[in-house]
Amino acid sequence: MAVDATMPTTIKSAPATGNTTSSTDSSSKTTGIADNFQTFLTLLTTQLQNQNPLDPLDTNQFTQQLVQFAGVEQQLKSNDQLKSLIDIEKSAQSTQALVYVGNNVAVDGSTAQFDTSATWNFQTEKDTTATITITSSTGQTAFSGTYPLKQGNSSFVWDGKGNDGVQWPAGTYTMSATGKDSSGNSVAISTEVQGIVDSVDLTASPPLLSIGGERYTTDKIKRGGGPTSPPS
Repeated sequence: MAVDATMPTTIKSAPATGNTTSSTDSSSKTTGIADNFQTFLTLLTTQLQNQNPLDPLDTNQFTQQLVQFAGVEQQLKSNDQLKSLIDIEKSAQSTQALVYVGNNVAVDGSTAQFDTSATWNFQTEKDTTATITITSSTGQTAFSGTYPLKQGNSSFVWDGKGNDGVQWPAGTYTMSATGKDSSGNSVAISTEVQGIVDSVDLTASPPLLSIGGERYTTDKIKRGGGPTSPPS
């Protein structure tokens, strides 16, 4: 009966015979299988002892097994390198996120936090007449109006006053915008929320930027500027 040693399930390192002070350092690394030559010899000897005398393994099979051991070892080392690259990438993401703290940025979205003002950006493919509606977190219409928008980018800053002139309280407000061209055809309008990044959550993966109580990943940022207040 031949023993297949090409796919070992559990391999234990041979007992240490010398200085054991390095055991603590090595415990944090991935255990190799080809690094321990004694283990390989034990597997090889066991295979020789239990092979079929009438059908022994030839040297090519032994060579293939050695190559397989080396291949698995290289894969383990590659996994260690990939883990290091992931750690470096996470560190880079954290550094990138911290740069935005205190800066005025624009992110994809339609919900903004209003305190003294709230700013939304629009992008349109052509000149259009846009109907803008701002609703509170409870679904009440706080403000609505119709404005001409030029092709490209434009901004809308809300001072918190409704159509009746009453000041709305601080809170979360959502804007919707629909557009029509001169022929009455619908024009797509995309919206962005503009605000100051007040903090970064580095415990999340990827890190999350806090803008007026809402949290965004760095890939949601469309543009950014210096540490200034939103335009009025």
